[in-house]
Amino acid sequence: MGEWKLVCRVADIPVLGARRIGRPQGMDVAVFRNAEGGVFALLDRCPHKGGPLSQGIVFGTSVACPLHNWTVGLDDGCARQPDEGRTPKFRVKVEDGAVYLDAVELASLGIDAAKPVAGPERCSRPASTPSSVVPSNARTQGVPDTEERSGFPPSRE
Repeated sequence: MGEWKLVCRVADIPVLGARRIGRPQGMDVAVFRNAEGGVFALLDRCPHKGGPLSQGIVFGTSVACPLHNWTVGLDDGCARQPDEGRTPKFRVKVEDGAVYLDAVELASLGIDAAKPVAGPERCSRPASTPSSVVPSNARTQGVPDTEERSGFPPSRE
């Protein structure tokens, strides 16, 4: 068989929770523990929008993604119907309370998966902002007065 890497102890994984295992390259691996004492490992990335599965709710042999509540099987990494998609699953071995992951899979699976970007997509901003987009209530030095910006005379407040 293959080589195994010790990653943690079963006691280090909360029941109905997960522990993240960092890797030198690629995204973290989430190691889960269910109520029955089963231990599973998946790439810590939901197949839908990249949510952190390690922060999801474990029930039975599934985890619910914390972002959009997609259900992902801990035993196979597949999204449950009606959703579709898959996240890489890692082979796990438990011996004498120690949790091991397949060393080859740990070094290779999901290495090329893109890390999700939090927040809205970023867009580049031009080097200089044209005066036509300067807010009308701007009262800073060097900003043209309202008439020069908009073509309308300033309001008399």
